[in-house]
Amino acid sequence: MKKHKKKNIIPFIAAFTLILVVVLFMLLGKLIEKYTPSKERQALSEYYQMASEEDVAIIFDNEVLSVHGKLIDGHVYIDFNTIHDKINSRFFWDSNENKLLYTTATDLIMADAESTSYYVTKDTRSLDHIIVKTGADTAYVAIDFIKLYADFSYEVYENPSRVVITTQWGDYTVAASKKNTQIRCLGGIKSPILTDVEKGTELTILAPDETWTKVATTDGIIGYIKSKALGSISTKTHVSDYVAEEFTHITKDFKINLGWHQVTNTSANNNISNILQSTKGINVVSPTWFYLKDTNGNIGSLASSDYVNYCHQNGIEVWALVSNFGAKDQGLENPNLTEVLTYTSRRENLINNLISAAIQYNLDGINVDFESVDPAVGDAYIQFIRELSLKCANNGVVLSVDNYSPTEYTAFYNRAEQAVFADYVILMAYDEHYSGSTEAGSVASIGFVNEGVSNTLLEVPANQLILGMPFYTRVWSETPITDGTQEAEDTSEEASLFELKCYSASMREAQNLINTNGAVPVWSEETGQYYVEYINGGVTYKIWIEDATSLEEKLKIMQGNQLAGGAFWKLGLETSNVWDTIIKYIN
Repeated sequence: MKKHKKKNIIPFIAAFTLILVVVLFMLLGKLIEKYTPSKERQALSEYYQMASEEDVAIIFDNEVLSVHGKLIDGHVYIDFNTIHDKINSRFFWDSNENKLLYTTATDLIMADAESTSYYVTKDTRSLDHIIVKTGADTAYVAIDFIKLYADFSYEVYENPSRVVITTQWGDYTVAASKKNTQIRCLGGIKSPILTDVEKGTELTILAPDETWTKVATTDGIIGYIKSKALGSISTKTHVSDYVAEEFTHITKDFKINLGWHQVTNTSANNNISNILQSTKGINVVSPTWFYLKDTNGNIGSLASSDYVNYCHQNGIEVWALVSNFGAKDQGLENPNLTEVLTYTSRRENLINNLISAAIQYNLDGINVDFESVDPAVGDAYIQFIRELSLKCANNGVVLSVDNYSPTEYTAFYNRAEQAVFADYVILMAYDEHYSGSTEAGSVASIGFVNEGVSNTLLEVPANQLILGMPFYTRVWSETPITDGTQEAEDTSEEASLFELKCYSASMREAQNLINTNGAVPVWSEETGQYYVEYINGGVTYKIWIEDATSLEEKLKIMQGNQLAGGAFWKLGLETSNVWDTIIKYIN
């Protein structure tokens, strides 16, 4: 019996052993599979997501871009948006007239699409290939042409076609491979191989790690390599061969004391002597003479040679203002500014008209006051300032540009670029609260002015910044709402209490209202001005007073930040005593 049992257990042991061997082999196979590097390769054309042989991959500062350039007749072309957004935003594409423009300190560079020639102001130059090719929805520009006017380096590689662009200068880290190995798409031996790396190959270190380090090859392949396959890290330096041009400005050797003079008809020019006799220390007057007349860039004019001569005889410069809303004052419809700014020929016509007027009337400067510009044409607006600045400089005409206080919404006005080309940037530090505001408030509280100056100085040098201050205030009225007087669509508690309105008043008008109603102003440290409130006929009136005292607080900001001077809107709204305050700060 014992022998029989022994014979029965032998097959069991054998079977168990066989199963154990199979399991061990399976586990071993799994282990071998797990730790054996994948030999799978990813095609570079797939890695760069290239759809056609014409595509050129763009590796920009060690990042593979999702957009592609084009290889046309053996030359690399980059799409305009990439040029503008990543290489040099000073390039401008006129999609209406198919022109590429670039503005230097002294010249306007212009190239027509599908042409080998381009202009440097009036001088004609050429390449041996087309400069700009137009696509379905963008333009493509030859990279060697871009290099003439932009600070970057590039190398072109084949199989597949790709261009490696560098715009970041300074130190970067490198390490050489200690052995023959591979760069993979991702960290891990199972990730597909992008390229083989020979021992001694120098790689740029992008993201060091204990196991897998992110690296870039010189020919634009970015992936991961085993960290232990890298040698010691060292530092190298990218050095630019680009020589930045110098921009100069027409700046005065005195603090600017500018008064805007609102002129709505030619007869108003005759009042300049009376206007100036009421001032002290003013050295620049800016009459609102020119306005955009139509979408072809023609201007309306209220200019007067006698006016200019009188000012010059009294040592006062004339910086005539051009606006995009003055046509309304002449009973005309204000033309669409966008239709002018986005066409090169129309911008040129507008600029030529302004320069012709400046020469004709012997003007010292032009003051641009284009307001409510469509954010979509911010680049075209800046291009207008660039182009106008060149012709102003060539004719010795000062160019100043009026600006709102910086906000996220007004960032497209690009005050930093304005300051590169214009001589002065004027901050209109008023209309903090305006007709249409949801609450009553100051025209220019001291906090609003200080913030506007501080934020503008982040973009504009102090010696080019002029602080615009108000000679007016707003009178706010809160009329109780009763049944039948107004349909209160807004059901909020505040809106249902009163109807809010306001109107602009001169310093003198505001003071007369206060005196007539026996109101007592109270100083407000928060706003840096006197505040008064009174009731007349059941209506509550509120005034944040602009006077010599509030103006002095603003002038202290101008002086404390060593700004180029002050400007005041508008002459005739002030009381005579403000000039004694002004000349304390602007001599």
